[in-house]
Amino acid sequence: MKFHDAQTIDRTLDPVALADALADAFRSDVVVPVRHHHGVERPGAEATLLLMPAWTGPATKPAFMGAKIVSVFPTNAAKNLPSVYGTYMLMDGETGAPLAALDGARLTAWRTAAASALAARHLARKDAKVMTMVGAGALAPFLIRAHRAARPIERIMLWNHRPERAKALAAELSAAGLPVEAVADLDAAVAASDLISCATLSHAPLIRGELLAPGTHLDCVGAFRPWMRETDDATVERASIFCDTRAGALSEAGDLAAPIAAGVISAADVKADLFDLTRGVHPGRTSETEITLFKSVGTAIEDLAAAMLVHARAA
Repeated sequence: MKFHDAQTIDRTLDPVALADALADAFRSDVVVPVRHHHGVERPGAEATLLLMPAWTGPATKPAFMGAKIVSVFPTNAAKNLPSVYGTYMLMDGETGAPLAALDGARLTAWRTAAASALAARHLARKDAKVMTMVGAGALAPFLIRAHRAARPIERIMLWNHRPERAKALAAELSAAGLPVEAVADLDAAVAASDLISCATLSHAPLIRGELLAPGTHLDCVGAFRPWMRETDDATVERASIFCDTRAGALSEAGDLAAPIAAGVISAADVKADLFDLTRGVHPGRTSETEITLFKSVGTAIEDLAAAMLVHARAA
């Protein structure tokens, strides 16, 4: 059995090929059981064990199955350890034999960004040139590169609640040849953008819907719990809403779950998910002035597709 570390994953994947692989997976017969979520009693604070399995259906050859195992230990910070660890196990779908273990954190970053880029292929204007990246965490560089691979982005404004972090990451990405600049005025950046990507842990809305220009595409990756918000009610009222999977987005993500609970929108206002978009059930963007919103919460389909691509290319 092989181990593919973060460097191997970076070396073998590229945003275009991975978005293509995700599109194929959403069109295929991949089986995705409900995610397992277990509380683990530990001194100080309860830990969490997450298990996310998926496998290819009988029509797919060669067959694969896999599972991502994630542990969350809130008290690890006091021990100078990461709070979250993750590993992906890829297996032969015909025999169950283990094939490879992969760095779960890096695989998640790549597949999350690729899913947003896949959605942007269907939802962002083809001439989108100006992007705002909200959040300067670990996902930001992956999202920036993935969106640039999907659309002709020429200018990227980077905002973070800690300005010094935005400046540091902008300098790092600029040195790598990306057109990134740190900005302090989020409202002005939002109003000037064709594409906005958010990856934060904010509990209060950051994006004001009244500021969105006609034709804007909004990619919401953070706020993955019901009490988190990256967008306000005006945003979801103005936008055509899409998601990766309805099961996760409608119940887990505050950007949709909260306004649905408040009666601002309903579940029926979600026009399509990635299954519908990749299979041509829904056309995606229908006009140059339409405001579109894509809510991502992640799914084991994406993990399996990414792991399969790494395994094939590394071999």
